Amino acid sequence: MRLYFAIIIIALNSALGFGQEAEFSFDKAVHKFPKTYEGELLSHDFIISNDGQVPLVISDYHVQCPCTKVILPEEPILPGETFPLKVTFDTSGKYYFQDRTIILKTNSKSGEEKIRIKVNVIPKAE
Repeated sequence: MRLYFAIIIIALNSALGFGQEAEFSFDKAVHKFPKTYEGELLSHDFIISNDGQVPLVISDYHVQCPCTKVILPEEPILPGETFPLKVTFDTSGKYYFQDRTIILKTNSKSGEEKIRIKVNVIPKAE
């Protein structure tokens, strides 16, 4: 259903705003968590803004590890509005420096946007 809605929005944007694209911006592209112990679930909200003239659609995301999850908006982000994009990282089985890049599939000019999280995970004592 979400994909269907996203396709309709993109089609309408093409017809109504030919040549216009959503403009993706965020408060900061990288979030560094404080040192944390293995096993904790970390969470951070990236504040996403649509600075363009058409609705911003974030249709999917890609990460290298299933330990990182993103809660995508269910509706397009309208021009001038913001959205708190929640990213979670499960530190279970992770040790020392962790650096995760999240690639967001969007209807912005580049078609994808990147955000990152970093954390130093302290292993549990054996």
